[in-house]
Amino acid sequence: MAITFEILERSASTGARVGRVHTPHGSFQTPAFMPVGTRASVKGLMPDLVAQTGSEIILSNTYHLLLRPGPELIAGRGGLHEFMRWSGPILTDSGGYQVYSLSDTNRVTDEGVVFKSVVDGRMIEMTPEVSMETQHKLGADIMMAFDDCPPSVDPTTMSEARLRLAKTATASYKRGYDHNVRLDESNERTVRWLERCAQFHNKSGRAETQALFGIVQGGADLEKRDWSIERICAIELPGYAIGGVAVGEGFPDIVRVVEYVAPKLPDAKPRYLMGVGYERDLVAAVRAGCDMFDCVLPTRNGRNANAFTPTGQVRLKNAKFAEDDRPIDEGCDCAACSASGACVGAGPFSRAYLRHLFQAGEMLGPILVSLHNVRHFQRLMLDIRGTIRDDDWSAFARRWPVAAAGVLGVASSGA
Repeated sequence: MAITFEILERSASTGARVGRVHTPHGSFQTPAFMPVGTRASVKGLMPDLVAQTGSEIILSNTYHLLLRPGPELIAGRGGLHEFMRWSGPILTDSGGYQVYSLSDTNRVTDEGVVFKSVVDGRMIEMTPEVSMETQHKLGADIMMAFDDCPPSVDPTTMSEARLRLAKTATASYKRGYDHNVRLDESNERTVRWLERCAQFHNKSGRAETQALFGIVQGGADLEKRDWSIERICAIELPGYAIGGVAVGEGFPDIVRVVEYVAPKLPDAKPRYLMGVGYERDLVAAVRAGCDMFDCVLPTRNGRNANAFTPTGQVRLKNAKFAEDDRPIDEGCDCAACSASGACVGAGPFSRAYLRHLFQAGEMLGPILVSLHNVRHFQRLMLDIRGTIRDDDWSAFARRWPVAAAGVLGVASSGA
């Protein structure tokens, strides 16, 4: 098989486990946080800096790379690993979430999705076969099946602010929308599309070099999740994912769905929670038995002067940091916070200096804070793996109050 998965340790009190996934481009430890390099780049960071943060696998997106520069161009230059100069494992998302988030510009049928390119306006048809062929040309170690991602909760019950946050198209949900029908439609379509993905993939001869993961849907409805679990997991694959989470619902619903679904996925296969999330989301999901995660939060927040710390975010544009000589986080060993450590650099840089960089529009500011944020999440994963081995969650909560908030009964104090 393209990948193998071994479980090395298990928590005695939770469903958490420590493991290792072996791929054609090396291994990565789990639980694993994958920085997002949507367009073949983790924004603002050189590949060697990403590696220095402790990141062992990164994610790129099929939808965006299909639009620009195109899979043929990337394949002609040795595939994604050579093209972006990242030698470690790569996972590619199928583009299903983008279909959901750009639902006001597409047309979905059982055959696939027709959408207008945001690059040049041409009409493109994305089908399970097109998604698979594109990911084959990209050469990712792990590929996601093309799926139909619905809103997790009924959009007609959301506030306008929540709708905007969820990136759903409001107009299409105001004309007789039936959420139960939409979830059923998504579930059935996702199974049919997975069958087509698996058939195309197996016939391609790539099954020994590229792993295909299936995606469980069903929104926040646990019965519909059961329906999806049974049918998706009936198709033998190297790994399985939980999709349609953190797309409009609140933290309690995220936890409820993940705690229900994760233990029902095959124990001997990697379990991937897609697009999640904040520190407490990750801790709750790890304790439920999830192994892999990705999210744009570290770099997106870094570009906006928001730095993560174990006690909460530091919003560096605030005036109170204008004369603050402390680093972002004195306990962090990244290049922004320390002169030596995991990310060797010239630091520590003061909060005052970082604030100045953002105020002056200097690109070094987003680079340093993004670097710190990625290292923050990798330090979190490292500590989580140690905590699973020791099964000492109370000590973990003291070290990471922001990650324990609402999960282990600890409130975040802010920074």
